[in-house]
Amino acid sequence: TWTSGRMSNAKSWLGLGMSLYFWGLMDLTTTVLSGNPTPQGKLEALLSDKSQSHQRTKRSWVWNQFFVLEEYTGTDPLYVGKLHSDMDRGDGSIKYILSGEGAGMVFTIDDTTGDIHAIQRLDREERAQYTLRAQALDRRTGRPMEPESEFIIKIQDINDNEPKFLDGPYVATVPEMSPVGTSVIQVTATDADDPTYGNSARVVYSILQGQPYFSVDSKTGVIRTALMNMDREAKEYYEVIIQAKDMGGQLGGLAGTTTVNITLSDVNDNPPRFPQKHYQMSVLESAPISSTVGRVFAKDLDEGINAEMKYTIVDGDGADAFDINTDPNFQVGIITVKKPLSFESKKSYTLKVEGANPHLEMRFLNLGPFQDTTTVHISVEDVDEPPVFEPGFYFVEVPEDVAIGTTIQIISAKDPDMTNNSIRYSIDRSSDPGRFFYVDITTGALMTARPLDREEFSWHNITVLAMEMNNPSQVGSVSVTIKVLDVNDNAPEFSRFYEAFVCENAKVGQLIQTVSAVDQDDPYNGQHFYYSLAPEAANNPNFTIRDNQDNTARILTRRSGFRQQEQSVFYLPILIADSGQPVLSSTGTLTIQVCSCDDEGHVMSCSPEAYMLPVSLSRGALIAILACIFVLLVLVLLILSMRRHRKQPYIIDDEENIHENIVRYDDEGGGEEDTEAFDIAAMWNPREAQAGAAPKTRQDMLPEIESLSRYVPQTCAVNSTVHSYVLAKLYEADMDLWAPPFDSLQTYMFEGDGSVAGSLSSLQSATSDSEQSFDFLTDWGPRFRKLAELYGASEGPAPLW
Repeated sequence: TWTSGRMSNAKSWLGLGMSLYFWGLMDLTTTVLSGNPTPQGKLEALLSDKSQSHQRTKRSWVWNQFFVLEEYTGTDPLYVGKLHSDMDRGDGSIKYILSGEGAGMVFTIDDTTGDIHAIQRLDREERAQYTLRAQALDRRTGRPMEPESEFIIKIQDINDNEPKFLDGPYVATVPEMSPVGTSVIQVTATDADDPTYGNSARVVYSILQGQPYFSVDSKTGVIRTALMNMDREAKEYYEVIIQAKDMGGQLGGLAGTTTVNITLSDVNDNPPRFPQKHYQMSVLESAPISSTVGRVFAKDLDEGINAEMKYTIVDGDGADAFDINTDPNFQVGIITVKKPLSFESKKSYTLKVEGANPHLEMRFLNLGPFQDTTTVHISVEDVDEPPVFEPGFYFVEVPEDVAIGTTIQIISAKDPDMTNNSIRYSIDRSSDPGRFFYVDITTGALMTARPLDREEFSWHNITVLAMEMNNPSQVGSVSVTIKVLDVNDNAPEFSRFYEAFVCENAKVGQLIQTVSAVDQDDPYNGQHFYYSLAPEAANNPNFTIRDNQDNTARILTRRSGFRQQEQSVFYLPILIADSGQPVLSSTGTLTIQVCSCDDEGHVMSCSPEAYMLPVSLSRGALIAILACIFVLLVLVLLILSMRRHRKQPYIIDDEENIHENIVRYDDEGGGEEDTEAFDIAAMWNPREAQAGAAPKTRQDMLPEIESLSRYVPQTCAVNSTVHSYVLAKLYEADMDLWAPPFDSLQTYMFEGDGSVAGSLSSLQSATSDSEQSFDFLTDWGPRFRKLAELYGASEGPAPLW
């Protein structure tokens, strides 16, 4: 049998009561079995009676579990219980030994009395029970008096731990405008106390902060919405404090709290709205395509995907001229240029722009419509634009034999601005380095300035510029491609130099050479050459020609019996004609040498043998021949010497007064030659000078009209073909490398109202404010008669020339 000791700690009364209750049950069992309240020894004696069919073995060493309260804070060791053996007579002969978990460190035993004490603070949350072994030994012999037995010491729980939220603080999200009772999050508090013993671990939840927006389930800890129509745009963040209290929430229970940060997530419950119903914008007419004009913005109180916007142009007269795109970062509508603008064509546009949410929620459609419109007025601002060519590209075909000054194309450009400024045309000289063309500065007439040669340049790609007179920085350009058409202006000729040979033993009709020709022209139907002997050799007795009809010809012998001694070389003129219109031809000479050949026709020698004089000349004849040669040489040298030293002297009459010869120098150059440029006799009597011999002309220049007549017909001046006259004269001046500087032609291309120098013409001087009278010109003689007719007073209209 075993008994437990008393408990000295006031906190151990609960455990003591349970122990007494347990031992009371044991005593009650003993009493029932014996029929009377006898001591334990008497009960065992009764049970051992022979009259009983079953006997119960005596157990004097029986162990059970001990109970001890946790968190003892006293200064003395905590009494746990007492071990006792029936063999212990109280004389100290029995020695009690304790082993197992915590023996000696947590629990100690009095080896004489068997009292067990706890020497350390016990915490059930750290360890709920200890398993130990007890043994009773004979103190003198050390012999076990009882078999070793195991017992358990259980730590009884007290409410010493408050509930804790191990996962707190919490973060939760719930959509705005959620219905009442929508679950937000579940919080859980844990209590380290024993849930199987009392109410120490029974937790009840309550909300300390966050009302009336949220509520919490007292048993489960589920937080739910408690207020309807919670608007994120009004308040987005909420801080809710939840309390968990043990002991079922009764007074005296321990409590713990946690924070739950709840955010209202956005839903599309706000339709977009334009803050402005009218936008005013402006754009330059020169703005390139895709350039930004302006921005519009439809304000949406939502965020994220619910605030996404799509802008479209739904109406207005500018739908084809402008476009609108959505900036995904800022959700603004960017209006851009869709096609080129023109201030002169249209000065303003009106757009009706719509902004709409592409993502809608059906339950909030009653708050809509989720779209809005605004009006955008766009003004086009004028800029000074360069001239524009119409069309934007020119292709011209010109025959290569076109005359200088011929107009081949009219280039047209106009100022797109409202002012419509005057246009001046020119050629970009980098595109026409050879200066083959000229464009009229005012009319845009493109003319030839030099002869064209297709064989030299078959294509010309020039750039014509158009400049505004009032703003020279505004320059437009256009490409002009000129194809030079071929005309038959090149005669065919041998493709190479031909030199043939004929054997002395050649037969009649023997082929001695095949010739071919080339022509720089390129006719449309291809080249076709015709070969024949030149007229002066049409009846040549030695050779003939046969046309092969494939642009080649064969040269054949017409006889045999050629001899080097008679004639070693033959020159055969061949006429080559083409098939062009007009037909052109040339004569090529074929050199044919007479050679000595072997029987197989192989050339052995083409050098003629030396001829011996049949009769010897006398010494007198040779001297006469040499004398004649000497005289001829002397005469030649004399003639050459006279030509070299011959000089035309200026003949001056001794009686002539040299001071009356007026010499006027209007320009540089000339020197002494200017003294012959003017004849004083012409000033004495102009009429006699005109009637007499032809006047002297300057030796360093040619008559101007004579040189010009080769290029310009005499009717050009009458027909007012001024450009042809000027271009021909310019070409002549450019080609004349020996002309003195004062023979250069000055051309004023910027004469007129738009020129910086002003007008050089006096044709409109009659309209000026200044009063001029040229009647005195009639008194200056016949030389000024033409000027008098032009500028003097006359009743009829004044002629132009």
